[in-house]
Amino acid sequence: MTVFNEHASWPDDHHDHDSALTVNPGIEQPPTVDTASLQRFLSRKRKPLMLSEYIDGILGGNRTILSRAITLVESSLPEHAQMAQDIVERCLPHSGKSMRIGITGVPGAGKSTFIETVGGYLTSGGHKLAVLAIDPSSERSKGSILGDKTRMEELSADPNAFIRPSPSSGSLGGVARKTRETVFLCEAAGFDIIFIETVGVGQSETAVHSMTDFFLLIQIAGAGDELQGIKRGIMEMADLITVNKADGSNLEKAQLAQAQYQSALRLFPKPVSGWEPQANICSAITRLGIDKIWDAVQQYERLTKDNGYFEQRRKQQAKYWMNETIRNSLVRHFYNHPDIEALLPEYERKIAEDRMSSFAAARALLNEYFRASSIRHPSKI
Repeated sequence: MTVFNEHASWPDDHHDHDSALTVNPGIEQPPTVDTASLQRFLSRKRKPLMLSEYIDGILGGNRTILSRAITLVESSLPEHAQMAQDIVERCLPHSGKSMRIGITGVPGAGKSTFIETVGGYLTSGGHKLAVLAIDPSSERSKGSILGDKTRMEELSADPNAFIRPSPSSGSLGGVARKTRETVFLCEAAGFDIIFIETVGVGQSETAVHSMTDFFLLIQIAGAGDELQGIKRGIMEMADLITVNKADGSNLEKAQLAQAQYQSALRLFPKPVSGWEPQANICSAITRLGIDKIWDAVQQYERLTKDNGYFEQRRKQQAKYWMNETIRNSLVRHFYNHPDIEALLPEYERKIAEDRMSSFAAARALLNEYFRASSIRHPSKI
């Protein structure tokens, strides 16, 4: 018996005369990575754009540059803040010509399917639509965990639609911190309808209501009494309530829910806009009632522009967001102050060990902040 030695070398002619086995040299295998393509990819690293390039690109409707500008606006890096502010300021004179619509609803109401159906209806009519879909953030990675763009496949491929999913990044109620500035950029890029979709957990609606012209609440039949606490507050803000999924065997239930919501709306005080909120039914699958929803939006727009409420509300919103920005900036400056960062853990321990009250700790930290910042603090804190 012949034992093969794996370390032995083959004869020059690569033949074993005692065997029918023939070993050929074979061919050299290509590399698993295309090095030329890799080098081209690495060489295409995006170069920073000048302010004028951002502005020209946005005003020209360049979506790639618009996306890059929105990324700057959403960035929390200090080196991006000034450029983002300059971009927004330069785009501001070209904004304000869209209809801003807030869309919210309970989880499972079919908001994404609804937006895709209504979006297709609008773009087929010649409108340009931007959808700012606020995703809830992962508490660990701070990234989006729903991915609205992947759930609106047809609309994301529509040349007249622009979808921007943004993680809420832990901000109040899941509203992205820079959504309002993003609206200005989208308007400057030529989008005449802006949808802002909320997370729909009952916390972010107030903020979205304060940056939109029309507020749409999507409901479903048989949501349950456990959501009444959420629905009451939201219903008072809604300009239109639509009961979605009104198709098949669910149609009668949707019609009954519509009648109930319409009756409930009559109990609320009449809005200062002069508009009487409505309730209707729709189906994002069969497209039932989609045209009526857009008719209601247009009626609202005509009414509020004629009576002056539309412009008045936008001015009020601008003041609100100025004050909100001041509050957020002061809070951020307080917690980022090096002296406060050093003292905060100590005061947190004192509170946890019941050696100091929360109010006394807050007063001490604020006094230290005013002293360290050379700010003349108020007599009462």
